[in-house]
Amino acid sequence: MRKVVLLIVLCAAVLCAHAETLILRTGARVQGTIVFQNEEVVIIRDYNGQRFQYPRVDVAQILSDATADEEANAEHVSLEETEQNTSKKASILLELSCAPAIMVPFSTGGNAGVDFLAGTHHIKDKHIFIGAGIGYHGYFMDGYTYNFLPIEAKISAPFIEAKHAPLFGFAIGYGIALSKDYIGGIYTDLDFGYRYQINPKSALAVLVFASFQQARLNVNETIDGSTYTNRTGRNFVTPGIKFALYF
Repeated sequence: MRKVVLLIVLCAAVLCAHAETLILRTGARVQGTIVFQNEEVVIIRDYNGQRFQYPRVDVAQILSDATADEEANAEHVSLEETEQNTSKKASILLELSCAPAIMVPFSTGGNAGVDFLAGTHHIKDKHIFIGAGIGYHGYFMDGYTYNFLPIEAKISAPFIEAKHAPLFGFAIGYGIALSKDYIGGIYTDLDFGYRYQINPKSALAVLVFASFQQARLNVNETIDGSTYTNRTGRNFVTPGIKFALYF
């Protein structure tokens, strides 16, 4: 009988020595032995032999017993530490857009744009992007192309911290005109959509957006039979869809 009791105690000690605890973002704790993990998923087997799988973005921290070997401790780092290390590195945001455009006073056409911004994708352990950069926006109207180079700052954040999440963003800057026939002005952009977190460093997003570009154009006006060229204020408004990649 004593041998049986001793065997049970030894088995329990072995299990405890190699136990891990997952702390989920909901606050729940799951104890057991991790059988597999990577940047996307963590699989843990509990003491009853059942296996449970959790998306890595849902795991706030992984705790290992102090008696685990050095290799296990190196492997079972917490997601929080991973994100803190990632936050020290620059993140890139690439946006591509194509949409109809309206010039006020009224004229319609099309718009195509690309924006390239550098910053960070991790603020206080949240997947919040803050950065600045440059872009190119072309407006095609009345057989003419108006080209601007926006210098902008942007913030983009999910409503919830999850692998699939709604996302909003706001950018503001100055659009530099690429022609002497017109002058640039204030540029703003507001977007809202869906984000898929690929891993702690990368994400994809599909967004609806509305942008505003201020400008002053050379406009010909005829008064009493004479033609005059005046530089008149115009605004470009663009509602449409864009695709974004965070990496």
